[in-house]
Amino acid sequence: MIRFDNVSKFYSVYGKRRVILERVNFTLRPDINYGVMGINGAGKSTTMRLLAGVEEPSRGRITRKQRVSWPIGFSGGFNPKMSGRDNLIFVSRIYGEDPRQVLDAIKRAFKPYANQVELQTTTSGVEALLLVSEQKPHGMLIDLNMPDIDGIEVCRRIRARKQMEGVRLITMTSAHSPEVVEQSKQAGAVACLPKPLDVQQVLDLFRVPLALGGPPPAAAKR
Repeated sequence: MIRFDNVSKFYSVYGKRRVILERVNFTLRPDINYGVMGINGAGKSTTMRLLAGVEEPSRGRITRKQRVSWPIGFSGGFNPKMSGRDNLIFVSRIYGEDPRQVLDAIKRAFKPYANQVELQTTTSGVEALLLVSEQKPHGMLIDLNMPDIDGIEVCRRIRARKQMEGVRLITMTSAHSPEVVEQSKQAGAVACLPKPLDVQQVLDLFRVPLALGGPPPAAAKR
């Protein structure tokens, strides 16, 4: 059970108080699924951060009588000054997990396909852009949620370079929706996949140009 008692949240913006939530009261029960809906600026992300404990209320009290998952499904759950790898280590430690085991689990997902693909990883959008410029890989698997440059912008910058037009871009996100898929395609991606990934589906998408005489498979991934 999670309960909001007279919860208010406000920020100081250019010396003025901006109220996001004011005297909010509700109770979330563990046996019910809830959704948060509202127009832009209604306070959805702020509410999620408060629920998870990422931020504290300006006034009021939030009572939690159950375990709360760290909100990794949206950018508010990440520290933008840390790399994706460092955020993963941080979240692992919150849950008392060994970060090395979590990182190894990601590598193991692609291990059965080691003879089919040469895999290199990066931890930020900037690093991914540098890697693709230097190595011109066959394809890139890009997380839309990165700490510095988001995946949509990474796709746009790659597509803006004529010498990179042959790089096949595939995005991935935990917030998969028709709108996000369309944004990815408009930015130059050939597909947008939901998390958790189906590794075989990723490889099948990267293989398509090979039948047309493309280069051998090499993927750069965040």
